[in-house]
Amino acid sequence: MDDLVGKRAVEVGRYIADNKCTVRAAAKKFGISKSTVHKDISERLKTIDGLLYEQAEQVLQFNKAERHIRGGNATKKKYEQVRKMRENPAES
Repeated sequence: MDDLVGKRAVEVGRYIADNKCTVRAAAKKFGISKSTVHKDISERLKTIDGLLYEQAEQVLQFNKAERHIRGGNATKKKYEQVRKMRENPAES
């Protein structure tokens, strides 16, 4: 494995573990794809630093378990705004 790729995997893993962020947020921060974040954590980091892998994987599993809740809340918020605009069109 390329040394730069290994270093990036550690940086991404540390960022996820420290900030409790999503794959999407980590991908945006490092300018890489979500697929690359997954590969960095699940394959590369696992062989480089097992403890950091466990920490990052725990955050990712938590986010995965709660993503349907976040999506539902975002949809709820969206339609509350639509309802308000229909009720008070002058305020929008």
